[in-house]
Amino acid sequence: MKAVHTELHRSHDPQFFLVRGVVKRTTEQPERADRLLKGLKDGKHQLVEPTKFGQGPRARVHSPEYLSFLSEAWDAWTALGDSGPEMIGNVHPVRHAATYPTHIVGKLGWHTADTAAPIGPGTWAAACAATDVAATAAQMVMDGEDAVYALCRPPGHHAYRDMAGGFCFLNNSAIAAAHLRQKHERVVILDVDVHHGNGTQGIFYARPDVYTVSIHADPTDYYPYVWGYAHERGEGLGLGTNLNIPLAIGTGDDGYIQAMDVARKAIESFAPGALVIALGLDASEHDPLKGLAVTTPGFRRIGQAIAKMGLPTVFVQEGGYLSEILGANLTSVLAGFEEAR
Repeated sequence: MKAVHTELHRSHDPQFFLVRGVVKRTTEQPERADRLLKGLKDGKHQLVEPTKFGQGPRARVHSPEYLSFLSEAWDAWTALGDSGPEMIGNVHPVRHAATYPTHIVGKLGWHTADTAAPIGPGTWAAACAATDVAATAAQMVMDGEDAVYALCRPPGHHAYRDMAGGFCFLNNSAIAAAHLRQKHERVVILDVDVHHGNGTQGIFYARPDVYTVSIHADPTDYYPYVWGYAHERGEGLGLGTNLNIPLAIGTGDDGYIQAMDVARKAIESFAPGALVIALGLDASEHDPLKGLAVTTPGFRRIGQAIAKMGLPTVFVQEGGYLSEILGANLTSVLAGFEEAR
């Protein structure tokens, strides 16, 4: 399996992470990509540079106001003259009968769901590069590759159409799915990150053409807390095209594979032409965010279960944070997929 990657991700190096009132160094660090690259090397995957698609793939998913905000945010922030080293909102309007702000501080709050997506001088460039990685992988699959892995950083599945959050700015998995829609009438996104893919769900919640499925730690006790429950099934024309499978904190390999079987049956009923895997590796028993307890052999089983769906597949990297086993888990899931194809 080929893998798409660019070193441009390094321009995004966030520092701020607020955890239960304590400021810590974020776990979404450039070193994540180094460990994932080691996993790709160990799996003997060929690296491919992304094509620069420009704004088109992003504009299929995100609003014009949001893209404009992200592209101009850092310059507007530094022009204030007394601003900090990262953009972190201190106003978060709930948007009920609200007016879209003109001041950068107001826009920052409007376009961020939480404080876990600090914007720095290189964030926009890195986020755009990640969307090129995702779109390139999708295009390669459209052009005939059976499966392609996209090493996207920063991740994307918490990003809504017009809102960043949870380390995410542009929704790479959604962009890959929208790109695939140019060829396929129906596409599925299966999110196997330990966190619910709330941004992805929000983007496609009223659409019948993209089925969003997420297996994740129960949001009763885990981020994002207010999305990701089993009763969330879509709305309007999209009613029935969203499936959430929350798992108890600490669920291990067997429980996860049972959830994969539920997801597979639902996906087969939808009869899609292509599949996007929002590949979080943070369900690992060794991940620092500790929600689920999947082992490295368990990730191989996940890869095998994905392969058995028999669909053209784009793997888009989401979460998976700094642990000694991160690269091995990536090697394992891709190897499981390849051996079961």
